[in-house]
Amino acid sequence: MTLTVAVNPSLAGPASRFVLEHEQVSLSDAVEQLAGLRFSIVLSARWESSGTLSGDDRLELRDELRQLRSRYSDKIDEIAMNYGVQAAMAAKEGVEREVIVPKTMMPPRNAESIGTHDI
Repeated sequence: MTLTVAVNPSLAGPASRFVLEHEQVSLSDAVEQLAGLRFSIVLSARWESSGTLSGDDRLELRDELRQLRSRYSDKIDEIAMNYGVQAAMAAKEGVEREVIVPKTMMPPRNAESIGTHDI
């Protein structure tokens, strides 16, 4: 039994086209958010394992990594609920394949500067 049917946009009416376009934009936004979470996870994991941080900073990063991984998983679930499991798996695989963090992005030498911003 087929639960979803691919819709040919040329056969859809004006309102249907708007809904399809809105859904595509919405999915793109969700995938972009997923990519941002993936980037943060990879970067934070690299910093946590770098050996240049104090014990307290390392514990803080581990907690942040746990939260980021939870949000990443929740975002994949959200995509699956809104756009289907196939779209969620394609988004996850695409993000994991495409998101890279340059090797030059390492933690600052001064651990006190982590998380602070010059305004």
